[in-house]
Amino acid sequence: MAGKFEVKRQASGKVGFALKARNGRTILTGQAYADKSGAQNGVRSVQENAAEDAKFERKAAKDGRPYFVLKAANGQVIGQSQMYASARSMEKGIASVRRHASDAEVDDQVE
Repeated sequence: MAGKFEVKRQASGKVGFALKARNGRTILTGQAYADKSGAQNGVRSVQENAAEDAKFERKAAKDGRPYFVLKAANGQVIGQSQMYASARSMEKGIASVRRHASDAEVDDQVE
């Protein structure tokens, strides 16, 4: 089973998405969009950009924990990871996004 994108309405009323690995863990969370079509465009952008390592920006939180963001060709952030315990774990997270994004099914839960 490949990974999947879950598209859901958030408590705020906006629509967001998350890329989940085969084991069900969230590996990338997209921003909140005003509507479903925005979230669908975000999913497509992840699928198009995740293949390029250069599109992943490695960062550190204020407490030093590593995380990454995925950027589109225009430099806009389209998704962010969780916080990791180590840089090695973060790199595994990036590899997981790269492996799962292109052929992940889309589970659209928005009416």
